[in-house]
Amino acid sequence: MRRRIKNRENADIYKAKLESLGELEKLSQSKQIDLFYSDEAAVSLLPNVPYGWQFSDEQVAMPSSTGKGTNCFALLARDNRSRIETTDRSITAEFIFEQFERLSFSLSRLTIVVLDNAPVHRARIIKEQISVWQQRGLFLFYLPRYSPHLNIVETLWRKLKYEWLAPKDYQSRDSLCYAVQQALKSVGTSLHINFSSFNFSLL
Repeated sequence: MRRRIKNRENADIYKAKLESLGELEKLSQSKQIDLFYSDEAAVSLLPNVPYGWQFSDEQVAMPSSTGKGTNCFALLARDNRSRIETTDRSITAEFIFEQFERLSFSLSRLTIVVLDNAPVHRARIIKEQISVWQQRGLFLFYLPRYSPHLNIVETLWRKLKYEWLAPKDYQSRDSLCYAVQQALKSVGTSLHINFSSFNFSLL
């Protein structure tokens, strides 16, 4: 017996969106458009514990406590160009609106933002502004439902939580927020993610 995702995306819609995403990737590779992937994540004082080894006579542990950490929002391209914000505010539709609005005024070419179907991404405040953003050259592309594997920002969050943050960073909220900000600020300079090309075999 297996669990199955409720309300899975229709197979034809999934295929059509995947083909469209493939075409966008081709346009991005040829520098005809800018293609960014978008997502948000929370980093709390409860650490993500990586796999590791310890000797039989020692105990390896990471500090852990309850409490609020920081919230992150990212726009990320495969070449590691990024626009990243951290905040102690909740990531609401209004916050997302602010990020897209700011982006829409700084475009150098037609730009596509790929994002999932989270309620904050489909809120009324977002939908009502889409036509305005399109006039400025900013378009939103929604992934098929339940397709986090298609969003490269998921790799950014995994790298941040399991590789770039050290145990000492969880000592306090201040140290955690500082470490998160420093790591994300270094994306594309001292920290690089080697993304593979879009897997057209998925099509």
